[in-house]
Amino acid sequence: MILSWRSRRKSKKSKNPGQEINSDMEILNPRHFCCPISLDLMKDPVTLSTGITYDRESIEKWIEDGNLTCPVTNQVLASYDQIPNHSIRKMIQDWCVENRSFGVERIPTPRVPVTPYEVSETCKRVNDATKRGEQKKCRELVRKIKNWGKESERNKKCVVENGAGCVLSACFESFASVSNEDLLGEILSVLVWIPLGEEGQSKLGSVQSLNCLVWFLTSGDLSARQNAVLVLKNLLALDQKHVKNLVEIEGVFAGLVKLIKEPICPTATKASLMAIFYMTSPSSFNEKMVPMFEEMGLVSVIIEILVDGDKSICEKALGVLDHIFDCKEGREKAYENALIVAVLIKKILRVSDLASELSVSILWKLFKNSQDRSEDGGVVVEALQVGAFQKLLVLLQVGCGESTKEKLKELLKLLNLCRVRLDCFDSTADFKYLKRSH
Repeated sequence: MILSWRSRRKSKKSKNPGQEINSDMEILNPRHFCCPISLDLMKDPVTLSTGITYDRESIEKWIEDGNLTCPVTNQVLASYDQIPNHSIRKMIQDWCVENRSFGVERIPTPRVPVTPYEVSETCKRVNDATKRGEQKKCRELVRKIKNWGKESERNKKCVVENGAGCVLSACFESFASVSNEDLLGEILSVLVWIPLGEEGQSKLGSVQSLNCLVWFLTSGDLSARQNAVLVLKNLLALDQKHVKNLVEIEGVFAGLVKLIKEPICPTATKASLMAIFYMTSPSSFNEKMVPMFEEMGLVSVIIEILVDGDKSICEKALGVLDHIFDCKEGREKAYENALIVAVLIKKILRVSDLASELSVSILWKLFKNSQDRSEDGGVVVEALQVGAFQKLLVLLQVGCGESTKEKLKELLKLLNLCRVRLDCFDSTADFKYLKRSH
């Protein structure tokens, strides 16, 4: 199979007067420039021990999938070494330049990928420099690792597989009390894409490391704050036992809520919501947390972002509310908010199955614990006024999990009792005109 490029220009004068290149003209990729596996133009041609040249990305995937032979010759590979074929790469680049008038883009010269040996040696040097307290040397080596990761996903994978996460976590802990902002900031920028591992999380979960993370969360620049909350979220996702030490650190609640109130980017907002989600989960619940979050106005902030939030943000925000409303103080703040019921009803059947289930769970907690179900008002009446009965009935008919179904039945009973008592709706009304919201 030979792929082709189509000219991106409507017309162009050729070297011969009066001759034009029409936009419908095509140019074929030379067969020997295409990877035998992907059939695409090779970006980083490498040659195996069998003498056949492939694109590096394609042949690496072939080998990683457990294949031990050359795809073309079917010979067993005596070596997995991939030798860069500079001659073919230069020919491909020259051909791209010659045909740029047809819209062919020049293949950039690929960087030589980092090797496991280079990563291991660099990590060893970071470890040695950390023990000697050489901050400047550590910063140079961390930047080297950071630059490798920027070059390609392959390099990132190589860095991760050769123990960088544990070494950098130990380095961060060692210099956390020194407050070297440049060095520690560089380490955080790498740790956001490196899995921590068991030893790495123990280093970052220490009291001095957590104090430093919170400092970056509250006092760092925008990039540092984003990196800090991402690392913190990853740390809590691995083990929520770190919550105990974290809640004792001054400023952590304000820092997390500020990232939601004054968002840097969606990634930081989602990470902050997830960190709060882990901190407020039943397994790590601390009675200090909910009142502290309430002082920061967390419930009101979350309700505001729910109004126009995307699917991912809505699911995470609803998850946080579901945890917070397990606590009486959290529910009291909800009862004071005029938007809460309307927003929750709106999210049912509009975002995702998870968002619908979380919304039902939150409503169930609010209804179940509400002491005001009288004719004067209350969350039940508010729900009826915004069409909760119809919405929940449709959700029950569409289908949901068993736990959610039981809560739905209880909610519908409460709504129906209140509906009849208050005569909010005509009891003979049918729902043939009811539209599903999704």
